[in-house]
Amino acid sequence: MDLTHPELPWRTSSHSSAQGQNCVQVASIAAGVAVRDSKNPDGGKLVFTASEWSSFVAAVKDGTFDR
Repeated sequence: MDLTHPELPWRTSSHSSAQGQNCVQVASIAAGVAVRDSKNPDGGKLVFTASEWSSFVAAVKDGTFDR
């Protein structure tokens, strides 16, 4: 899986701030969802299966996600 492909549709989170903090980008990929720090796009990336991503989003929405 090439997460550096220039046409990968990275989207910036609506919760990212213009001040350069909390800058998260996500991209839909065949395996699920990739996540990266928009301040360091060439750095590490996390990959979640569709099921893992759905569980994470649901936990954030209902307030049960524990960092």
